[in-house]
Amino acid sequence: MSPLHKQDPDTPLQDRTAHWEHVYQTKDEAEVSWHQDDPTLSRELITEFAPPCGSVIDVGGGASLLACQLAAAGFAVTSMDISAMAIERAKQRGGEVASQVQWIVGDVTASPSLGSFDLWHDRAVFHFLTSDVDREAYCRFLERSVHQGGYLVVGTFGIDGPMKCSGLPVQRYDAAQLETVFGHSFSLVRSFCHTHTTPWGSQQSFQFAVMQRA
Repeated sequence: MSPLHKQDPDTPLQDRTAHWEHVYQTKDEAEVSWHQDDPTLSRELITEFAPPCGSVIDVGGGASLLACQLAAAGFAVTSMDISAMAIERAKQRGGEVASQVQWIVGDVTASPSLGSFDLWHDRAVFHFLTSDVDREAYCRFLERSVHQGGYLVVGTFGIDGPMKCSGLPVQRYDAAQLETVFGHSFSLVRSFCHTHTTPWGSQQSFQFAVMQRA
């Protein structure tokens, strides 16, 4: 199916928020498939493409250690997630350095305005947006948030990845499809496949792309 295939709008915002709050209220970090003990790949990509001490937004940051690790390395970090519980967990895990991160509870499809960033990072959020309406809202937020010359680092399920995650349908992508979605404003710099191993040992296929704002 094309990534631009017309579908009904995704779950209403209030239901989507309730879903993710329930996930983080009922499961520990290592009980969700996307958990990483150390977000090495994302951290390395951000460090490679963002300028030293640059501004980074991590959308769908969840309870990850990534935002606090980046802040400790000198980056100006904003972490955004739809779940307030997820953000509270990330703060707790990050310790004292959590005070250096700007934490935002919000949905990427609500088109907030958070300023301009050198790099936008998204690991495993965009593939949950299965309607054109939500994907277009995401892209508007993205384009408004990354300045010319800035970067997008995005990771989604690959075309041979799971068809559902956390009980929700997902849209799977290959490199060409990601380029089609974002290519009107971003130029592809790098794309590659990555295999994520879940906390219980199963493997998931991811597609990553690094793109630069035109």
